[in-house]
Formats: sequence, C-alpha cells, structure tokens
Amino acid sequence: MNRRRTTLLALLALLSAGLTALPAAPAAADETEQLKNGTFDTTTAPWWTTSNVTAGLSDGQLCADIPGGTTNRWDAAVGQNDVTLVKGESYRFSFRASGSPGGHVVRAIVGLQVSPYDTYFEVSPQLGVSGDTYSYTFTSPVDTTQGQVALQAGGSADAWKLCMDDASLLGGVPPVVYQPDTGPRVRVNQVAYLPAGPKNATLVTDATTKLPWRLRSSDGTTVAHGWTVPRGVDVSSGQNVHSIDFSGYRRPGTGLTLVADGETSRPFDIGTSDYERLRLDSLKYYYTQRSGIAIRDDLRPGYGRAAGHLDVAPNQGDGKVPCQPGVCDYTLDVTGGWYDAGDHGKYVVNGGIATWELLSTYERELLARTGESGKLRDGTLAIPESGNKVPDILDEARWELEFLLKMQVPDGQPLAGMAHHKIHDAQWTGLPLLPSDDPQKRELHPPSTQATLNLAATAAQAARLYRPYDRAFAARALTAARKAWSAALAHPALYASPADGTGGGTYDDADATDEFYWAAAELYLTTGEKQFADHVLNSPVNTADIFGPLGFDWGRTAAAGRLDLATVPSRLPGRDRIRQSVVQGADRYLATLDAQPYGMPYAPVDNVYDWGSNAQILNNGVVLATAYDITGAAKYRDGAVESMDYILGRNALNMSYVTGYGEANSHNQHSRWYAHELDPALPNPPHGTLSGGPNSSIQDPYAQSKLQGCVGQFCYIDDIQSWSTNETAINWNAALARMASFVADQG
Repeated sequence: MNRRRTTLLALLALLSAGLTALPAAPAAADETEQLKNGTFDTTTAPWWTTSNVTAGLSDGQLCADIPGGTTNRWDAAVGQNDVTLVKGESYRFSFRASGSPGGHVVRAIVGLQVSPYDTYFEVSPQLGVSGDTYSYTFTSPVDTTQGQVALQAGGSADAWKLCMDDASLLGGVPPVVYQPDTGPRVRVNQVAYLPAGPKNATLVTDATTKLPWRLRSSDGTTVAHGWTVPRGVDVSSGQNVHSIDFSGYRRPGTGLTLVADGETSRPFDIGTSDYERLRLDSLKYYYTQRSGIAIRDDLRPGYGRAAGHLDVAPNQGDGKVPCQPGVCDYTLDVTGGWYDAGDHGKYVVNGGIATWELLSTYERELLARTGESGKLRDGTLAIPESGNKVPDILDEARWELEFLLKMQVPDGQPLAGMAHHKIHDAQWTGLPLLPSDDPQKRELHPPSTQATLNLAATAAQAARLYRPYDRAFAARALTAARKAWSAALAHPALYASPADGTGGGTYDDADATDEFYWAAAELYLTTGEKQFADHVLNSPVNTADIFGPLGFDWGRTAAAGRLDLATVPSRLPGRDRIRQSVVQGADRYLATLDAQPYGMPYAPVDNVYDWGSNAQILNNGVVLATAYDITGAAKYRDGAVESMDYILGRNALNMSYVTGYGEANSHNQHSRWYAHELDPALPNPPHGTLSGGPNSSIQDPYAQSKLQGCVGQFCYIDDIQSWSTNETAINWNAALARMASFVADQG
C-alpha cells in the first residue's frame, strides 16, 4: 500500500453523492430483513438520534430537525443499532429520504456501533425536497451483532429538516456486478503522441487473426493504414487484445482517431504542446496543496481558499503543535508545507520523496543532453514567488523544504537532530472539509529514522541546487542535513508504528537501509566528502538489484540515491558500475513494456497492482528516461515516452488518469477540498492531478462494494469515495511532473 493505512480510515472517510437513485427491489423468499420498523407506521422506535436532533412521525415518515452550526456529518444523526451482519453475505441497503430545503448531503452508513466504529459501507447522496429512493448493494467484510445503520446529517451552517422512510437492510440478495463504461474498444493515448516518437494502441477484440486499421485525420481522411498484431489474452486485464503500431506516421495534427474492428478510438493529437502544458500543470498542482497560506484565486481561478492551519478558529493550528501524549514535552511551529494527499496531514517520508523528485526534475534539466532548464524558469508556475529571479520549481519545492526543516527535533532534546515522522489531526475528519475549517487538534508523532534520513537527503540535495540563488538557505539546509545524518547514525532503528493510523496514514517501514544509502548519496554529491562516499560504497544497497517490478516510492528509496549517483557528476569510485546498473534496470523495464499489450513497464507479481500503481509505472519510466540520459540510446527514450500512453488513456478502462487531460479522465479523486462530487460549490481537482490508479487490494468500502474479484487494471473506480484507488498525493504528482517534463523535452 502507498499509505499503509489501517481499517480505522474507513471510520471517517466521508463518501460522495452522485450514485444513481434506484427503486428498492421486493424481497425474495430467502432474503432477510435486518432492520426493525423501517416504515415508521406508528412509532420511531428503535431508531435513535443524537442529543441535538429532535425527531418524530410525520405522514408515516421519521422526520428530524437537524441543527445548524455543526462541523462534521456525524455531529447530527439518526440511526439503529444491534444490526446483525454476516461476513461474505451481500446486502441491499435502501431508504427513501428528502431534505428541506433541498441540496443537503447525508452520509448513509452501515458500520460498527462500538469503538473503533469501522464503516463497512457508506454513501453520501444529495437530497431533494420531493425525495428519492436510494438503493445500494454491498458485501459485509465481518461477522457482527453490533452493526449500525445511520444517516449522518451534520455539517451544515443552517438548520434543515430530514425525512426518511422505507429503510431496509436486506440480507441474502445477489451481489450487483459493476461494469465500467470503457467506451470504444480501440485504446489510445487520448492526449498526444510525439511526432517522432512511438505511437502504439491496443485493440480489445475477440478476433484471433490480424485485422486492418486506419488512422484518420480530424476531417475523416485516412492518412495511414496497416494491420493489427494479435497478442492473445492480456494478463493485466483478462482481455483478448491486438497491438497497433502507427509510429511511421509523423505529421503533427489534432483530433486524429484510430479505426479498427468497427470501432473508432477517442480523439488524440500528434504534437508536443500538450506535454509542455502538462509539465507545468502537474507542478502547478502543488500550490493548491499548500498549507499555511491563502490560495489566491487570481493565480488559480476557482481554487482560491483561506489559509489552513494557521491558528485561526476553528483550526487549532500548526503554529504551536504538541506531541502525542508521552512522546515529548515541547511544541513546534510546523506551519507550511504541502498537504500530503486528500487529507490534512503532513508526512516527512512522503514529503521527502516528493521534494526529491521535484528537485531532480529540475536537476535533470540542468544536466541532461535534452534538458531545457529555461522551461522551468522564474515565472512559469504562476505562484506568489514568481518574479523573484528564482526558478519557480525551486520556490515551490522550498515551501515543503521549510516545513521539513521545522520537523527536526530541537537541540537540547533527547532525540535532537531527528525528524518527527508526521503531523496530522488527532482524529479522522470527513469530506468535504476545507483546510481552514478543520477543527481537530494537531499532534506531532514520534521521530523516526526514515523521516530523519528523508530530511538529510532532501536538505543535502537542496544545498547544491539553491546555492546559486540563496547561499544562506543552502548553508542552513546542509547544516540540517548533517545534523540529521548524525542523529540517524545514533538512532538507526527508530521505526514508525504500523498501529499509529488514527487521524492519518501510518507510512510505516521496518527497513532504513535504503534511506541511509539515499541520504549518504545526496550528502556525498553535495560535499564530496569521503565519509559519505565510504557509506555509499559499503552499503549493501550499492550493489543490490533495486529495480524490481513495483518500482520505487516513499518506502523504497534506494533508487533515488542510485539515479542521482548515476547522473550528478562526481568522482565516486565505481560510478561506471552504478550507471550500468541503471541501464540494466531499464533493460528489464523495457522488456516488461514490450511484453505488455498495453505497453507499460509494470508487471507486478501475480498481477497484484499496488497502491499508487500509476506513480510506480511513471517511476519505472523515470528509470528508462535516465538510461536514455546515460546512453543516448533511442530505445530507452522511446520506452520512457511510451510509458505515458498508459497513464493518458491506453489502458483497459480507456481513461486518462490525469484530470483535464483526455476525453475521458479521472476527476473525482478522493480529497477533502477538491470535493465537487460532494459539494457543487467546491472544485474538482485542478488540471494535471494524477489519480493513484488500480489497486488490487481495494481497501475502501466503496471499492469493495463495486470491484470484488477485479483483475489488475480493473481494480479502479473514479469516485471520491474510493480512497484506495482514486486518491491524489504529492509523491504521485511528482512522478507525473518528472515524466511530463522529460517527454516535453523530447519534442
């Protein structure tokens, strides 16, 4: 998993509106009703309400007066306890509900009535005045006699009336099979192919022999044609597929389509401008993720909001944050930084890898043969710092670096120099919730070796990149990096607890060998000092095969050190072998890409897609891109470029995983403030936001209700409810930014 969350996340991860309202089906003979008095003919018993809600009968319904001024959905609720659930049994959860005035959202849940209050299924329909009947099917993950059904209706500034009737939880119903709309069977990169780059598509078909294909311009003229190549059944999707290669066509154009087997693909371009735009959009994402600063609407129209967590009510703020009980007796100012994902937490290990990838995106532009550092110059990202004569990408990364530096344990404390693992709310909050409206207490969590080494690595890298622009900041960063390195050596095995998952992700990791290697590499590349070179050369990671099927991420950071040692000039003994190891890793990913009918350098063991699989595909593309930078061999450049096709639409679901890019694209990512699916007054994620993508473990209740038995690529759903397949995260967008920048450079 990317965030290693516990099941406690299900407790308060509020879900979305937008599910289709359906009439409840009549019960069959073998179906059993689990709720009592769902029709409210003569009484409301045994339904309960929270103490601030007054309820009674009205025209054969339960009607409840919901108070205004509450913060969370669960602050005002109606429900029934002591509901029996059987593990593995399917249930139809249905009810009729109305709201007056209309437009209010309720959170309808089936969960556990006692601590830890796990949620097994939840939806959040928006109610109308005339009322609708809602019906959903899910499978219980547990056996319990302490189940609860509730409609949670708090979170409104104004009072309103909720009425409900015909509430039912029917056991023994057949599960509903979810069938995504995958559109035309010709799957293409829906954004753009480079004129001189590879151009591949995938056709889903029952045919076992080759078929003709035609490439059409926007006016319908056939401009190229050829034959498909049958590939058999693709393990990643379970589909029978053919490949189409139209790389020979190199003329720029817009609105092209590919026709095969009676199907016409979604439109796409041939050109470079889309990648120049994506390079910047994927980086502009970070400004709207900022904590501790008001987001200016003139810089991000439609995304302006008040500053979050600046000690302004209802925030308890990040200006003077205490530790969890028993962890420390001091407070820290940890304002600033980026919100990690769809929640309001800030995590050093994920912030570290995200910052490294942004800094490395810029460093590549300085060093690589096709690098164009001017494309990331001052003024390119439209942020408050634009115009200060510092490249905007460095200004954006510095917003996070300053936060990372604040997370270091102060001098005079027992763990001085270490870095706190994370800071987030004491309890989970729900959706939607703007950062400025978060009422929860904020807490520092214990320091960890991995967080400390993330700080050492990124601060050391920053020291060399910011030196031309701010020598004082570069020196401060290097001092902090050295201090963190020494502290980590003194405390080499302080690991985050996998049980520390209330209010935020755990990001637990029981091996710091890779982080030691990465931090030593960055410190050596910045200082040239023998002590760091010796650690690199003596580390078992230095000669290990680190380019595995899943790729690298926050929990597997050895590649960060290896890639920088291979590309940043130095006099490290054995550097040629390090460079060759990157090329060998790229050869493996290239072979994987060639073997995959959908053309991605990713084939996880047993076809089990990992949490954040899209970012791992992109990071494997980074290895291919780096091999091209090392060797100049076109096959690596083409492999890296082709890796983007999967992300931008050439996949089993026939959708782009980047908001605003492609005719069908992810735009309902799990987020507390990009929550248009829940609240029409809030926006969808900004253009250039990457979705985490298919995740075979489907940990969230909504995905579990829709995707049971899913195969590889089909373990995804574009819904704000699905935090395990459809979240947004700073490390994932960093991978997108790095690859978009590389592809733009190849134009």
